Amino acid sequence: MPSQAPFWIPWNDVMVEIVNRLLECPDRRSRGRRALSARCPEQNALRNSHGASAEAAGLYVHVPVCRSKCRYCGFYSVPAAGRDTGRVVRALLQELDRYAGTAFHTAYVGGGSPTALPAEQLIALARRIREHSMRIDEFTVECNPGQVEFGLLAGLRRAGVNRLSFGAQSFRGAELELLGRGHCVEDIRRSVELARRAGFDNVGLDLIFAIPGSTLGDWQYSVEAAIDLGVEHVSAYGLSFEAGTTFDAWRREGRISHVDEDLDRAMYEWAIERLDAAGLVQYEISNFAWPGHECMHNLGYWENRPFVGIGPGAASYRDGCRTTNDADIERYVAAVESGLEAPGEVQPVTDDDAVCETAVLNLRMRAGIDLGKFHRRTGWDAMQIFAGPIQRHRDLGLIEVTDRAVRLTRQALPIADTILCDFAALE
Repeated sequence: MPSQAPFWIPWNDVMVEIVNRLLECPDRRSRGRRALSARCPEQNALRNSHGASAEAAGLYVHVPVCRSKCRYCGFYSVPAAGRDTGRVVRALLQELDRYAGTAFHTAYVGGGSPTALPAEQLIALARRIREHSMRIDEFTVECNPGQVEFGLLAGLRRAGVNRLSFGAQSFRGAELELLGRGHCVEDIRRSVELARRAGFDNVGLDLIFAIPGSTLGDWQYSVEAAIDLGVEHVSAYGLSFEAGTTFDAWRREGRISHVDEDLDRAMYEWAIERLDAAGLVQYEISNFAWPGHECMHNLGYWENRPFVGIGPGAASYRDGCRTTNDADIERYVAAVESGLEAPGEVQPVTDDDAVCETAVLNLRMRAGIDLGKFHRRTGWDAMQIFAGPIQRHRDLGLIEVTDRAVRLTRQALPIADTILCDFAALE
């Protein structure tokens, strides 16, 4: 089955999910570990490179509210109705103020559903983020197609947002209803048109394949519809049944079931071919873009650069640690208003962990591990330290090696997770 980052979730949560999968790889638990700090003559290069002071970071702001919970979504959000969202936004900005002086080169506002906020609150949030770091090159806001109007999008553009990501998910009405999306097909087309009128020339759509009951024809229809809209970016995610979701409960009750593995794979492989033919180049396992329109914030995750997460449930990676804020809106707001830290978990990242995580995340990109960049970041030669898995998968035609990079072959993409687990620990 294609091993993509799971379904419609913010990039921050995509990264968290992938690192969690990495930590759960059986090989990582069972293999003996090298102590890189004792063996690597350039060990300090790694510590400096994944510390926040070494390079500009990405900023992720998690808006933890939505109008209604989608049936497949396992990530933290609460209903916006009846809640003081202004107080929530003020807490987000109060937490952001703690990073005064931090240089952000990208910003991404996700959720939840940012567009579930009143328009004036979302615009004010975007404006303050831009004022906090005028050097942001790419500033993305996630939007639900059923929750946008021209005034909101024009206000976001004036506030400095220069990229929009719409959670389209499907162009089949029955699939949108099953997913619980709360928008219709026409809303998708209308939202893209409004974005163009508001001055956005960098627009992405997220699509979900392997929806229960869907056919290859259904998926082809959605992809063709996205291409016809002329968007610059398409993300194609395979549906997962996440614990605690309505879909997971329905699956256990026998009301819905996984799409057949062969069909799942056929959907993914067809999308790669069709999007490429339309000029949308696959730059990461689940992501396709016109050249020059790859999501810079997304690439920061795959290159394992530092980032800061703001909001309940948001994750950060800086100064050699991964931290995750408490995924509870009331506790989060109370802590921030009291001047307290809000992390729910702190996980130190050792040098050997960082080496493996960098390799795994790099390999998700179609460009793979850039050998020169990897050596500068970690102090290690990837061809030497991962000689075993590289050779095994190269012999199977799943990895190719050039004088500059190590990358997955086209054949390897549908089984990527299995291969990446071989890079999760050092032999």
